[in-house]
Amino acid sequence: MEAREDEAEGADILMVKPALPSLDIIRLLKDQTLLPIGACQVSGEYSMIKAAGLLKMIDEEKVIMESLICLRRAGADLILTYFALQAATILCGENKKFSFN
Repeated sequence: MEAREDEAEGADILMVKPALPSLDIIRLLKDQTLLPIGACQVSGEYSMIKAAGLLKMIDEEKVIMESLICLRRAGADLILTYFALQAATILCGENKKFSFN
């Protein structure tokens, strides 16, 4: 209902945050509007992944990329993330550890 009100008021984009816990909402919005859908990874999502990476509990790069891919698959047209520079570095092939295969 809130998204419909935003759209009626002339919104150019619908932003959802926090992003990862809201994948279902991103998909619902994508299916119900022609507006672009934005997803914003909040600092808590960033901190959770960084802490687990530092403690070697996860492969940080793979989890970063999987979190971004999940948002895109859910329907996000754009993603705001603290991982932007790190993800761009991975995507540009400057770090050979991560593979999409």
